[in-house]
Order: sequence, then C-alpha cells, then structure tokens
Amino acid sequence: MPTDPAHFRRVMAQFATGVTVVTTRDVDGRDLGLTVNAFSSVSLDPPLILVCIDNRSETRAGFESSGIFGVSFLEESQEEWSRRFATAGPEKFNGGGLVRGSSGVALIPGALAHVECRVAAAYPGGDHTIYLGAILGFSVTPGRPLLYHGSAYRHIEDVPKPKRR
Repeated sequence: MPTDPAHFRRVMAQFATGVTVVTTRDVDGRDLGLTVNAFSSVSLDPPLILVCIDNRSETRAGFESSGIFGVSFLEESQEEWSRRFATAGPEKFNGGGLVRGSSGVALIPGALAHVECRVAAAYPGGDHTIYLGAILGFSVTPGRPLLYHGSAYRHIEDVPKPKRR
C-alpha cells in the first residue's frame, strides 16, 4: 500500500527520540557530522549500535572512507548543537568548542554520553544506509536528555536534575 511521505513523517513524529550528533572524518581528515535521531542500541555482547544516514548526506562519505564514527547523546541544554549540526556544509565545525575522542572523531563537549565506533556493517535502507557500529570506547555523564517529539525539541520536566560534579 503506497504511503504519502508527509503523512508518514507526521506519524513518525509521534515517536519520541533522543537527539544525537554523529561525526566522522573523510579520507582527507576533514570533519563531517550531522544531527541524527535514527539511533539505537543493538547488542550488549558484542556491544553494537546502529545509526541511519541519509544517502544524500555528505557525512556518508566519512563512514565509507574512514570507517569510524562518534555519537554524542545531547543533554537537554544542547539544542543549539543539534540545530548547528542539522545544517549542511563544513561551517558547523567553525567556532571550535568540539573535543576529540580517542579515535580522532570530533565530539560534543558536555554531552550525556559519547560512543566511538568502527563501522562493522552497512545495509541499504531505502533512502538511508543503516550503519552497524562496533564500540571502540564510550563515556557517560549524568544528566537529562534532549528529546524530539512532534517535530519539536522537548525536555523531561518531571525528572529531577542530577547534581553535576
């Protein structure tokens, strides 16, 4: 049964997701990245995650050439990082502020968690490619996540904020 893309987008907008920024590097070492909410844990043993990247995205080249990527799970105050990485072009990396992971990928400072991966597999998924990532390293910081629901950023209001160290 054919589906109207606009209607399908409205339906999918009802699924609340966390917001991540996914970064990689191209063959020349140039940083690439984008905002992604199509992210999921896949396996604990071995530890695997997946991200879905639009086939038209310039970031996809880095997955193909470097084979490594990082995922920053955004904290509730990091909406600006999400908006910055939702745009195309290298300007999103101007102005600094990013940190480097042990694999060399750029990561968002102050994010709730960072996961660094090597591409373990890639699968076609319509107009996206589904990348399976084998975990190389990770870190976590207590906090509350930035959420996306109903085509808008949301916050958890009823969960007490943890004390930061």
